Amino acid sequence: MGPQNGRGALSNPEGRFEARTVEKVDDGWGQDPAAELPPLETTVRPEPARSIISSNDSPDVGFEQSINPYRGCEHGCIYCFARPTHSYVNLSPGLDFETRLFFKERAAELLDQELRRRNYVCKTINLGASTDPYQPIERRLRVTRSVLEVLQRFRHPVTVVTKSGLVTRDLDILGDLARDNLVRVFISITTLDAQLKRSLEPRAPSPAVRLKAVKTLRNAGVPVGVLVAPVIPAVNDAELERIVEACAEAGAQTVGYVLLRLPWEVKDLFREWLETHLPLRAQHVMSLIHAMRGGRDNDPRYGTRMRGEGAFADLIERRFATARRRAGLANGLETRLSTAHFRVPAQDTGQLTLL
Repeated sequence: MGPQNGRGALSNPEGRFEARTVEKVDDGWGQDPAAELPPLETTVRPEPARSIISSNDSPDVGFEQSINPYRGCEHGCIYCFARPTHSYVNLSPGLDFETRLFFKERAAELLDQELRRRNYVCKTINLGASTDPYQPIERRLRVTRSVLEVLQRFRHPVTVVTKSGLVTRDLDILGDLARDNLVRVFISITTLDAQLKRSLEPRAPSPAVRLKAVKTLRNAGVPVGVLVAPVIPAVNDAELERIVEACAEAGAQTVGYVLLRLPWEVKDLFREWLETHLPLRAQHVMSLIHAMRGGRDNDPRYGTRMRGEGAFADLIERRFATARRRAGLANGLETRLSTAHFRVPAQDTGQLTLL
């Protein structure tokens, strides 16, 4: 299968949990090979859920709780480490991940219920740990906004990670939370090269839109940082210093980076992308990845999975640290948000209060 316009993956391999295998055979009645493939349509379905808050025990990230309003992501970033989660619902981490999307049904209602539990302990909740909470369907479905509205009522601390300028739509909520030190927003910027962005992250907003979002958030008094992620050797690592400088100029206060991760099916999808878009560089890119991952495509160990190891990984770390200090930015995704304002509001029963 060749590249699909506006899609990141080039194929739709079966997930590793599939109960059956399908083998396609050409019977001679197929489509004219010279004809263009019809565009893949995006479908969106509700995903029933019993709970909405997920717990995190990884020491590599700065939060213990997260909410993912959506499964799958139309941004289509080829490197997305969340792609394998589509295997859990018998769908492909390839094109299915970016075209067959799910939203959490009754997300706001479930969150309200969980925050009211007597044994609930208030800890920062992250939005965007897996898929982007502000991907295109959020404009219509508004699941992320409904979650933020609940967190606002409870005065609950939250961090947001996104590639989308749509986050500025919710400045009314984010600005209110910021006044009590209850929010941090992190904009993910992978490249400043619009052409590379189109193949690497086909339906994500342009670098210019993301930098504008940084500026808008900062001007509105919302603390904002940038995550340079992922850093891909011999693909975008040469831009590291320019990205950090551009973020500082836009008003970012902190900056962090994450090295490319290739878990499970992502490694094959990424290799396919390399061979199609950067064929002369593909072998070199993978050799550098192996040098930073102990000779493998991926290293899942805590402590090294985000930064890598070896001479090239150390070089990237030193370059980033120098660029960050030169730009005057604080380091990483460290957040110290307040839990002192957390409160459980009275439930709206729909009945009038008796005086």
